[in-house]
Amino acid sequence: MSKLYLVPAKTDMERMCRLADEYDCAFEYNDFYLAKVLDDPESQEEIIKFYNNYRKSFIKDTMHGAFLDVTIHSSDPLIQEASMLRLNQSMEIAERMELRGVVFHTGRLAGFREPVYLANWEKINVEFFTRLADKYPKQQIYMENMFDEAPDILAKLAEQMRDVENFGICLDYAHAIISGSSGKEWIAALAPYIKHMHINDNDLKNDLHRPVGSGSIDWEEFDSLVRKYGIDAPVLVEVNGYEAQKKSLEYMKQYGIYPMDKKEI
Repeated sequence: MSKLYLVPAKTDMERMCRLADEYDCAFEYNDFYLAKVLDDPESQEEIIKFYNNYRKSFIKDTMHGAFLDVTIHSSDPLIQEASMLRLNQSMEIAERMELRGVVFHTGRLAGFREPVYLANWEKINVEFFTRLADKYPKQQIYMENMFDEAPDILAKLAEQMRDVENFGICLDYAHAIISGSSGKEWIAALAPYIKHMHINDNDLKNDLHRPVGSGSIDWEEFDSLVRKYGIDAPVLVEVNGYEAQKKSLEYMKQYGIYPMDKKEI
């Protein structure tokens, strides 16, 4: 299993592939979450065919599933039906490509902690993602914290689904840092359930997707926490373009930031 992932830049694939080979990276595709693609099988095939020119197999790779306007816990049955359709469409693409996994978002209203709302969110998500995981047993399903204000709600969901082998948490550390709760709180609460991670840098206030090491996030603290809590999960360097990804990987290697080997410092 690759421990590092990159978002492939379609306009720079030759260099992207060389960079991926140099650091033993897999790819996480961001081409399939928009409705216009999900509803267009021909467009999907064109995208898959394009990447197939550079990848003999997608089995190590992952993708970002539908997330815009997706609310499977909606009290409106039409919105709920449409949201569930989008997630199923995402999984169908992943199955067709034989991808390793798919990342989805919590879809919660950040900061809204009304008990009935949270209970419904939890109930619907447990039921739906348990069915989805059973329907697609060869793909991992990762739920990512978006602008959730604290880790407790996601941790409670993950604990209820701990016996679903192909379900886990994708910790987006940059999102965690701007949430109002500390990175330590997020990692301590979610450590037993983390199967995938996203990292990029920011100013501690906004979701900027800067290269790792170019913002204000304390990456030595991130590294220390991940190793302290024994997290053994792959990491997507979620920045755009070859130059930003190369800069991130070089920084991580220089300072031995997880999952880079400390011996490489």
